[in-house]
Amino acid sequence: MDLALLRTFVTVHRAGSFTRAAALLGLSQPAVTSQIRTLERQLGRPLFLRQARGVTPTTIGDELAHKAAPHLDALVEITETGLDDESSLRTLHLAGPPEFTAERALPALTELTGEDGQGFALRASFGNAEETLEGLAAGHHDLAITTARPRGALLTATALCDEEHVLVAAPRWEERIGPAMLRGKGAHALEDIPVVEVHESLPFVSRYWASVYDSRPATPGTVIVPDLRAALACAVAGAGLAVLPRYLCAAALERGDVVPLHDPPVPPLRTYFLVARTGTLAMPHIARAHEWLLRAAADWA
Repeated sequence: MDLALLRTFVTVHRAGSFTRAAALLGLSQPAVTSQIRTLERQLGRPLFLRQARGVTPTTIGDELAHKAAPHLDALVEITETGLDDESSLRTLHLAGPPEFTAERALPALTELTGEDGQGFALRASFGNAEETLEGLAAGHHDLAITTARPRGALLTATALCDEEHVLVAAPRWEERIGPAMLRGKGAHALEDIPVVEVHESLPFVSRYWASVYDSRPATPGTVIVPDLRAALACAVAGAGLAVLPRYLCAAALERGDVVPLHDPPVPPLRTYFLVARTGTLAMPHIARAHEWLLRAAADWA
């Protein structure tokens, strides 16, 4: 049996779509369709049920994928290991949210790209969860960091770390309201403080209010900036309250540039996932980066 046909079949099985598989393989959709039909003729059984949006594997298709995929991944690993010598500099394409990627992931990975590194160059791009996962599925990235766990067999996700969110503002806002009022009135004491956020929908503030106060924020965004680092700078300048990851504002809290307006017994958390296309962890440079990030994340308190 032609290994190229099997490779195309496994890619379609994982992608759930001829179109998406074609993009991953660098082929046209008609070529992918033709290869699958050829394999189905050779086996004498249908492997996929065609639907309006993608394809669904038949029982035979699932059985073949379960048997063939590990062996194809092993062949990729053998091939990539053979190519991965000292003279071969591979490029790792990483995607994720701008702040976390810049502050956490890139400093960790650049340790692998220096003179004593292990043989890969690094390219990074930023985007939201939907954009990042779509780009990974289409083959534009090798690894992605996202707060959304992907569905389906095409992508494999591993929990990377949890991120604690903190409600902060410049000290003058705490002084104006007073600690007693904050403790007594809760969210109502915060209604007169302007809100700094990354989007008009107030994703961080809304999540915090729902988790801690079991309510929705009453104040719309006053300053909207599409970067948490910019939101921190605005909060330090006194523009209003902001909900920020602790790792991002820890230094500002220690200096007293901002203060926590609330200290809930159970702070809101958000989980980051490290995501790869299924099977690509057989490639040594992707596997090294994946392992390195997981190891580094163990110290990201």
